[in-house]
Amino acid sequence: MQTPQKTQSLRPFKQRKSLATRQEEVARIRAKFPNKIPVIVERYPREKLLPPLDKTKFLVPRELTMSQFLSAIRSRLVLGATEAFYLLVNSRSLVSVSVTMAEVYRDYRDEDGFVYVTYASQEMFGCSGSGRTPPSSPGRVKNLSWDGPPPGCEWRAAQ
Repeated sequence: MQTPQKTQSLRPFKQRKSLATRQEEVARIRAKFPNKIPVIVERYPREKLLPPLDKTKFLVPRELTMSQFLSAIRSRLVLGATEAFYLLVNSRSLVSVSVTMAEVYRDYRDEDGFVYVTYASQEMFGCSGSGRTPPSSPGRVKNLSWDGPPPGCEWRAAQ
């Protein structure tokens, strides 16, 4: 059984604090750091492959691009070169990597003033933990052959 504190930290940020509390927090942050964007980054609830981040709140420069933000999160997750992950804004939007955080804030900020970003991995060929690894140099693939789905994976018809 989990301790109450552990259960508390598993709940999404929005469920841990009231709307009024979150709004006050954003107001304080924006007053103190007007050129920074308050961002909440959380792991997708059903994510099994990626580790949890050590923190959820980030203050991001307005001019930072999504590509640079993705790199910063990637380094905090300590991922290998062949491991992929995605950032979803408001749990549903993949944003262009060339967009600045100021544009993301303008278009996607929540009513409380935070931008909510969820990170998730992509299962290769629709199956996780297959034991297969992608080529070590993705730009140069030679003699690639396909012998069916990895063991333990099933093909499913698109619906």
